[in-house]
Amino acid sequence: MKKLLRTNDKIIEVFGAYDANLKELERLCGVTVRLTADGIEVTGRSVELARLLLDKLTAAAERGEKIDPDAVGRYYAILEVDPDGVESLVAEPVCVNAHGQKIYAKTIVQKRFVDAVNKNLLTFAIGPAGTGKTYLAVALAATAVKKGLVNRIILTRPAIEAGEKLGFLPGDLQMKVDPYLRPLYDALADMFGTGYADLIERGVVEIAPLAYMRGRTLNNAFIILDEAQNTTTEQMKMFLTRFGDGSRAVVTGDVTQIDLKGAASGLVEAEEVLKDVDGVAFVRLTAADVVRHGLVQRIVKAYDKYSQRKAYATRAHIDDEDDD
Repeated sequence: MKKLLRTNDKIIEVFGAYDANLKELERLCGVTVRLTADGIEVTGRSVELARLLLDKLTAAAERGEKIDPDAVGRYYAILEVDPDGVESLVAEPVCVNAHGQKIYAKTIVQKRFVDAVNKNLLTFAIGPAGTGKTYLAVALAATAVKKGLVNRIILTRPAIEAGEKLGFLPGDLQMKVDPYLRPLYDALADMFGTGYADLIERGVVEIAPLAYMRGRTLNNAFIILDEAQNTTTEQMKMFLTRFGDGSRAVVTGDVTQIDLKGAASGLVEAEEVLKDVDGVAFVRLTAADVVRHGLVQRIVKAYDKYSQRKAYATRAHIDDEDDD
C-alpha cells in the first residue's frame, strides 16, 4: 500500500537529525518513507498509522515540542490504542512554565492523573521513576496558584533516602534537608523561573520535611507529598489529616523503592485503606509512562520483568515445599 503526503518545513523537521526520528517511525509502523518530487511517499504495512503519526508529530513540533525517537515511540503507543488519544492530551495545557512553554501530559495515564487531580480533593499517583508524577503535580499546583484557586503551595517529603540519616550530614537543618527536596526546587524553578525564591520568601511556596506538618491545619493550599513510599503508617495518617478548607492534595510515590527499615510503607497501606473513599483517586503509572530517556523506560521494564521472575520462582519453591 502507498500513500503520498505533501511536505512542509515542520514535517522535514520531524524527521530529525540524520533521519533518526523517521527511522524509528519506519521501524514501528513497518513502512518505508521517502521524499519524491511530489511530496512524501509512504509504503508498507501500517501506512495510515504512519501518516497519522507524521501528522501528530508535525503538530507537536508546531507547538514547540521537542521531537526525538522517544517522542515518536510515545505518540505511536497512544495512536495504536486510540487514534483520537493525542487530541485529549493537547486539548488544554497543564501549565505554562516560566519560559512561556505549554506543559502537556505526554501519555494517556498522565492525562488520567491530571484529570483525577482536577476532580478530586486527594489524588495518589503511584509509579516508577521518570513517569512525571512530581513534575506534573508541581505544574498543577502552579496553575492553581496562578488562577487564584489556592493561596499557597506546600511541598513536603519524608527525610529518608537510601537508608541515610540526617544526623550524619554536615550543616544546619536546612542544609541537611535541602538535598532531599532538590527535585521539588527544580520543578518550581521551571514553573516560576528565578522568582520562585521570592515566592518562598513570601510564604506562597513552602518546602519542608514531612515532620514539619505535624499539628498544622492547612487551609487554601495545594499540598504535595512526594516520595510517599517512605512514610510510615503514622506519618501518612498524620499528613492526610492536615486537610483544611479549600485545600487539595497530591501524594506521589514508587512502591518499588521503599527505603524504610523494619516498618510498613504508609503509601502501600493507604491504597488498601482509602480505595473506596469518595473524593480520593488512585492512578497507577507504569514503565510505559516513563518520559525520560528511552533507556530509563527499558531499565524500568527490565526490573519489572526481573521482579516477576523472582516472584514466580519464590512461589514455585513454596509449592514444591508444600508438596513435600
